[in-house]
Order: sequence, then structure tokens, then C-alpha cells
Amino acid sequence: MEDIKAYIESGILELYVLGDLSPEERLQVEGMALKHLEVKAELGAIEASLEVYARAHAVDPSEKMQDRVLNSLLINFGNDESFPGRTVNRVIEMPARTPSNFYKYAFAACLVLLLVSIAALINVYNKWKQSDSQVVALQLEKQQFSKRVNLMDEQLDVFRDSTFRFVKLKGTPKTPASAMTVAWSPVKKKVMIDMAGMKLPANDESHQYQLWAIVKGKPVDLGVFDAKADTAMKEMKPVEQPQAFAVTLEPRGGSANPTMDEMVVISNI
Repeated sequence: MEDIKAYIESGILELYVLGDLSPEERLQVEGMALKHLEVKAELGAIEASLEVYARAHAVDPSEKMQDRVLNSLLINFGNDESFPGRTVNRVIEMPARTPSNFYKYAFAACLVLLLVSIAALINVYNKWKQSDSQVVALQLEKQQFSKRVNLMDEQLDVFRDSTFRFVKLKGTPKTPASAMTVAWSPVKKKVMIDMAGMKLPANDESHQYQLWAIVKGKPVDLGVFDAKADTAMKEMKPVEQPQAFAVTLEPRGGSANPTMDEMVVISNI
């Protein structure tokens, strides 16, 4: 429907009525008039308007001019020579219709629609990327949560496992309020420390606590840890037949031999 309206407003129907179209263009207009009643009705309206315009602006000759023409006709009436007639062009040119701006506006509208579509696609792409990042973050969080659950399950196994013995280490004169618990399995040779129930002074960034096992009268390194409860239980190095457990404060990373003056807790088994 919009195409028919644009066709009518293009000015081609006025050119058809005025006879300013090529034969091919006239055939096209006639074909459109046969197919579309709106075009046919518009043609009729244009022809009627031109006829009214022509009548309204027609100029009647004066009486003097009428007498001259009549006398000329009478003088030449019986002459064998044909009376030279002159065709008077009565077609009055209509003011040229301004070409329709439909196509210009349509192109502008299409361009705006294209820009809006591109913006929408970019927005959808950004949301998709954001959603994809969120999915990845959720997957990582799920993996971390799964690891924590597995770790907690393993830690709970310590309390379910009847082979574990729980050794309570007490504070030395250096730190009498200190205390912690070590779980040791003679069967599995595993050593776990209770981080949640541990009571040790906070260590700085330059130092760590180091767990020792006394085996046959000699200290054996079982690993280092910080005095913060980031997990419920922490697994240390395995050991066989320990006689006692002790903890000293050492430079970060641990020492080959314990610093006896920095011992904080100890207990025999």
C-alpha cells in the first residue's frame, strides 16, 4: 500500500495527463491504472483538475477581434485556396510538481533502522560475552566449592577413622596459653593438625610455625604452617613411630633444625 501511495505522489501521473511521458512510460502508467483502482481514480482526479484550471484561466476574444476574424472568413469563403488554419495550443502548463521526498525519507529510515539493528546486535553480543564470563566464573566457583567439600569430607574422615590418635600439645613457658591438637594414624602414618581449634600467637610475614616429630630422640621436620584458620584440618608430612610432637617459630619456609628457644607447644605421645 505504501508503494502505491509513493507511486501516486511521485508526479508521474501529472506528467501522463500533460503528455510529457515516453510511450513506454505511458504504457506503464496505463498498466498501473488497470491494476490499481487508486491510480485510476487519481488519474481521473488530475484530468478533472486540469480541465477546471483550463476553463478558469481561458481568455475570451474581444468584440473587435471577433469582427476581424469573421470578416476574414467572409472574404476568403469562396476562394479555391484553402484557408490557412492555425492551430492554437490550448494546453496550459501546470506548475511542475515537486518530486516526492518519500524515497529520501525511506532511505533515511532504513539507515536509522540499520544503525539501531547494529547497536542492538552489539548490545546482545556484549550481554552474551558477559553471560559467558559469568558462566565461567560460576564453573570455577563450583570447582572450588567441590574441592572444599572434598577437603572437608577428608578432614571429617579423621574423626570417623578409629586409627587416628589425637595428641593435645600444651604451651611452653614462652607461650603458656598456646595449645593445639595433632591427629596421627599409626596405621596410615598420616599427620593432621586441627587448625580450627588451634591457639597460637599470630605469626608475621617473615616467620612460620614448624611442626616437629621426635623420632628415636631426633627431631624430624613435618612441615610449616601459619597461625590462621583458613581450613579446619591441615595435613602434614607422614611419620612413623613418633615419640613426641613439638612446634617452633622459624623463618618463613622452615629450618633444618628446630630453634629450641622458639618452641611454643609440645607433648609426648
